[in-house]
Amino acid sequence: MFERYNKVQKAVLETTLHLIIDRELQATSMSLIAKDSGVSTGNIYHYFSSKEDIINELYKAIVLFNGEFVTKDLNQADSVKKRFNQAWRNVFELGRKYPKGFRFIEQYSFSPYIYEQTKQEAIQAGWCGPLEKLYEQAVNEGIFIALEPRMMVQMHYGSIVYLLKLYQGDSQNLTDEVVDQAVLANWNAVSKEKGSNS
Repeated sequence: MFERYNKVQKAVLETTLHLIIDRELQATSMSLIAKDSGVSTGNIYHYFSSKEDIINELYKAIVLFNGEFVTKDLNQADSVKKRFNQAWRNVFELGRKYPKGFRFIEQYSFSPYIYEQTKQEAIQAGWCGPLEKLYEQAVNEGIFIALEPRMMVQMHYGSIVYLLKLYQGDSQNLTDEVVDQAVLANWNAVSKEKGSNS
């Protein structure tokens, strides 16, 4: 998730993510980050000006990683439905493989700690933008009902977030069958033609 960073930055970002998820943001101090990461406070300040700077870099790093993960294997030559299915299955896989990153984005996307500029950069780098374009194509081609693409993407993401939270809380066994049914339900919610998931 943090492979593009140097060893010190990676240690700080990984440690901060674990601490925030385990202890909450307010309980995560610079001294605790230094202690748990094994990086001196002075060295941390060489790369990050403040705890808020670390949080914002963490947010950008996770959003960028998520964007690459969700849009992997999406071939523009494939049908809208095939790309739709692949993208949402990738979202499920992302939530299962990287639960702490998933939880961080869910908890802090609207936090005042995240600067507005960081949020705007994240929108450009994340996966929502590419999916909005896919939905827009589906609307223009008469495959989807004429709703605003961004709203549809967010509606579908909300339903998937709920299932992933149930899974992470051990309330739902997230089998491939459940994933397929959820993706199909999202497709059927906006598609002009209902049908099997393929």
